[in-house]
Amino acid sequence: MSEPQAPRIVIVGAGPAGIRAAATLAEAGLHPVVIDEANRAGGQIYRRPPAGFLRTPEQLYGSEAAKARALHMLFDRLAEEGRLTHFAGRSVIAVHEGRLHVLGEGGVQVIGYDRLILATGASDRIAPVPGWQNAGVYSLGAAQIALKAQGVALGRRIVLMGSGPLLTLVGAQLLKAGADVAAVLDTSPWHRQMQGFWGLSARPIIALRGLALRAMLGGRYHAGVRLERIEAGASGVTALCWRDAGDRERITACDMIGMGWHLRAETHLADLAGCVFAYDEQWRQWLPKADEMGRAGNGVYLAGDGVRLLGADGAEVAGRLAATACLADLGRSAPSVSAELRKLARLERFARGLACAFPWPVAMVRTLPDDAIVCRCENVTAGAVREGADLGGGDANRVKSLSRAGMGRCQGRYCQLAAVELVAAQAGCRPDAVGRFRGQAPVRPAPIGAFLQES
Repeated sequence: MSEPQAPRIVIVGAGPAGIRAAATLAEAGLHPVVIDEANRAGGQIYRRPPAGFLRTPEQLYGSEAAKARALHMLFDRLAEEGRLTHFAGRSVIAVHEGRLHVLGEGGVQVIGYDRLILATGASDRIAPVPGWQNAGVYSLGAAQIALKAQGVALGRRIVLMGSGPLLTLVGAQLLKAGADVAAVLDTSPWHRQMQGFWGLSARPIIALRGLALRAMLGGRYHAGVRLERIEAGASGVTALCWRDAGDRERITACDMIGMGWHLRAETHLADLAGCVFAYDEQWRQWLPKADEMGRAGNGVYLAGDGVRLLGADGAEVAGRLAATACLADLGRSAPSVSAELRKLARLERFARGLACAFPWPVAMVRTLPDDAIVCRCENVTAGAVREGADLGGGDANRVKSLSRAGMGRCQGRYCQLAAVELVAAQAGCRPDAVGRFRGQAPVRPAPIGAFLQES
């Protein structure tokens, strides 16, 4: 009799969650396939620059350099030993009936799976500000990518705005690299930040590091600001108009703005894979449902910021848990996870503290002027979204069809949360009653020619 065929296990994402999941499976004698959009494993938080890059890991990752090195070396060793298959520089653009459609240089390749671990991470959570559609406005993540991967700042005089730990981290990183950071503007007031103290005390060292980064910013950091508009000329951004905590009008000249309010989970593939979603009131976004091990049903497992916004350390834990759940479901020997589950609970408490201290700016979004752009891809204004809400009965997908918000290249990644807030305000209901934009393939822009070469 022939031996039973080994299960086909595919991991999407090679950040901390994907790497730990792959290592757990490899240690159990399985051979996972890892698909990642980057050319080298590490994810966004531990993004690796091209070979020959002169900046050291300490300069790139700061206090997290040792963790980054360990993950990079672990993944590289497993790949070199042939214990996993790594498809780098490729995007999964669709999931259907146990198959992934993967976009690469040669077109679209179809890869089947028996078990699927989605470690898709997160991206910047953006709140529209009048004028944000102008050249020179980037997300905080984009500014960080440019610094890590290319060693450049995206402007000569920089203003950062938003809220959350990434705001101060990117500001400090740019300062260390020698960039001219004019201001770091946080929409969360001091008293609100203090409300998250109990949760943040779950990881006191991390909280203290955040305070140290803020101290590095000095007088550039302002809490409790109100963002009014971005001024721009023919060549792009020229200034940001804002009000400080004392309601004094301020105008800061700049040629680049980075913006972001913590993170939004990357959930498009989980949606196509049939996962169930629930609205999280504290994070103000829809998140896929999974048990504490990451099981989401139908042979799908979720790990990392794509299901719980717990950061890099939480992603590593979640990656191990998802892989362990996969092993147990396959009838394989699986390691004990009691310590990992306790750690996950502590990380969850810390993350909830962050969500409390640095909230999504609901009032700012809901009071956007009608002529402000909400969807940059399709040039849809706040007024058009409100009109769609009046005609569509407060349903997210009806408003999407009527206004075209969320129909562009990003498929709502940057406008959906704001659009839903506007619809909820117009309809006089909660955001969870409005619903969410349905996911559809391809989840990334793909040339038609790639599908003609599908194999």
